[in-house]
Amino acid sequence: MLGVMRKYKQSIVIKVVFIVIVLSFIGTIFLVWGKGGSDGRGGKSYAATVNGTKISLEEFQKSYYRTRGLYEQIYGRSLTPEIEKQMGIKKLTIDTLIDNVLILDESKKMGIKVKKDDVAAEIAKIPAFQRNGAFDFGIYQQTLKANRITPKDFEESQEQEMLLQKTRNKIKESATVTDAEVKDAYKKQNDKVNLAYVSFSPADVKGSIKLTDQELTSYLQDHQNEFKTPEQISVAYTLVSPAQAAGNVSVSPEEVQTYYQKNIDRYQGKGGILPFAEVKDKATADAQKQKAAKEAYEKAATAVNKFKANGDLDGAAASLGSKVEKTQLFTAKAPAAALAGESEVIARAFALKQGELGGPVETAKGIYLVKVLDKKPSAVPPLAQIKGAVEAKAIAIKAADLAKKKAEEALAQFAKGGVAAKETGSFGYAPTGQVPTIGASPEIMEAAFTLNAPNQAAKQPFKVGDRWYAVALKSRTEAPLTGLAKDSGSIKAALLPKKQQEALDKWVKDLRSKAKIDVNPLVLQD
Repeated sequence: MLGVMRKYKQSIVIKVVFIVIVLSFIGTIFLVWGKGGSDGRGGKSYAATVNGTKISLEEFQKSYYRTRGLYEQIYGRSLTPEIEKQMGIKKLTIDTLIDNVLILDESKKMGIKVKKDDVAAEIAKIPAFQRNGAFDFGIYQQTLKANRITPKDFEESQEQEMLLQKTRNKIKESATVTDAEVKDAYKKQNDKVNLAYVSFSPADVKGSIKLTDQELTSYLQDHQNEFKTPEQISVAYTLVSPAQAAGNVSVSPEEVQTYYQKNIDRYQGKGGILPFAEVKDKATADAQKQKAAKEAYEKAATAVNKFKANGDLDGAAASLGSKVEKTQLFTAKAPAAALAGESEVIARAFALKQGELGGPVETAKGIYLVKVLDKKPSAVPPLAQIKGAVEAKAIAIKAADLAKKKAEEALAQFAKGGVAAKETGSFGYAPTGQVPTIGASPEIMEAAFTLNAPNQAAKQPFKVGDRWYAVALKSRTEAPLTGLAKDSGSIKAALLPKKQQEALDKWVKDLRSKAKIDVNPLVLQD
């Protein structure tokens, strides 16, 4: 079986089967691998405790890696730390483990059980364990062994998973769809509405905003990082060119031969590696350059060590036969023209203290020694110097808040009448949320079909793009209910899964609210 799975590892069927196996193992794994414990050092050795039941760190890790592996199987690639963080896999893992402890505890109170025969029957249905449509015990053992799972562990995990599912289903069975909900859904699908609306954008209202110097000062204090000037430095530097010294460096035949052997891939011809005799002159020149660069770097390092204590760049440069250049103040993002492209030199310079000598830094141009002459730290300029920039940002924030506030005020005015509003025109419900003349807004679409009386406003404004919309019902054209009886069955079937999930979510949420849960913060760290 393992060979078959390897051979057809790209098969969708095999992937799905593997996911089914992993899914059945996730979430109940903690019941198979132990009950947690102490690390003997007084620290939290558990991932979480739920009403006194411990979920150990080992249990969390095993479930976490299986959960992450499942997602990698689904997406067909490894998850980067960034994507994993966005998906919240660690929180999902610990939440699942906690919920399962609560559900299993509740299943005991509800008297729900799973028979061994039912577990065996369920395992026998898994295609991965079948040959010609029938359960094969040999394949079953081979498949589990290939995934490093013992039959006992797998069977216990299956039993617990079935118990969890049976308990969840019991709660879902309590959910019902009322006749009123069916009628509302029918009307939502068949009625048409015409909305009245007004909208406000920051650009519409910013002209009315006037800010005092006190308000600007307060804004600047609260948003200092937005206005800080970047750190600036000026440096003196000297550049040693190994190429200039290469002509004065001699290399022995042995050194050239050694260089050729170590860098043989550089001497490729059309027919492959060129013999040493054909490239001897080039290898000699290359060996001289490398030796010159090494000697130049060693001399530069010696010079730095000798003159570092006094920060004497002039002395270091003189000992190397090079000259000293100086720059004006510059920032890391806008370096001096003479150092453009020398990112390593710039990074080293900004890491130095004022008056400190640093290096050597080797780049394509040569070997740099650098000294910081002046250093101006990042600072927030006085308001007078940056008043325009502060005012623009503060007004933008105020304008966004004011646009929303005006939309909220308009909602209150709709019931009183007198609002100069635009209309969407009559439209039916669209799952895409595309509202005529407004744009895509699933929130407005959902709210529109909860409105029944003329001038009845939505409970809150809605943001679409950078605009805030206040909407109210202009008119509603009700479809005849003649088709309700015929469609009620399909409508109820469509609504039921959502109602069942809502019932289950509420039940689990209630269990959590009553439970004593302690999550070790270490398990959620990135």
